[in-house]
Amino acid sequence: MRVVVVGGTGTIGSAVAEALGAHEVIRVGSSSGDVQADISRPESIRELFAGVGQVDAVVSCAGSARFNPLAELSDDDFAFSLANKLMGQVNLVRLGMEHVRDGGSFTLTSGVLGQVPIPGSAAVSLVNGGLEAFARAAALEAPRGIRVNVISPPWVSETLVRMRQDPAGGLPAAVVARAYLSSVHDEINGTVIDARRFA
Repeated sequence: MRVVVVGGTGTIGSAVAEALGAHEVIRVGSSSGDVQADISRPESIRELFAGVGQVDAVVSCAGSARFNPLAELSDDDFAFSLANKLMGQVNLVRLGMEHVRDGGSFTLTSGVLGQVPIPGSAAVSLVNGGLEAFARAAALEAPRGIRVNVISPPWVSETLVRMRQDPAGGLPAAVVARAYLSSVHDEINGTVIDARRFA
């Protein structure tokens, strides 16, 4: 299989790319990796797919969203979050559909704050919930047996370490990666996969 991993140089993306090592993996980063792309720009996504050609699966571990108290979130914070994590991944599906082979798949990334919000997560929770709803709906219309799923990871242990917090409150990226393997390999469609199931 040829698998594009968008965000394939980040913490989760690197673990997913490693777990997919038996396949031909194309790592996409914003400034590193095998190919570079800015998913907040539809034209950059078009260039990405034109460059890589036909693939069997697209996995997105990319997308940024702003974390701030609701009263401090600006118009720009919401616009950034929507353009990056939400519409960036939506456009990977929309613009990548013709580049994925019959029976292939898209795997997107939301996050636990979509189901369990915390103070400061309004923008993040918004885009996570939107991604999950989009994946369920897109799966109903995807042609040629193409599947669309979304992974909801918890906090990742390696990220908590970088934030100087207790890593016991998260899951190692290598464990989270198992959820992505399930989406790529298993015959599931329109599903929000809670990565905590794989612990």
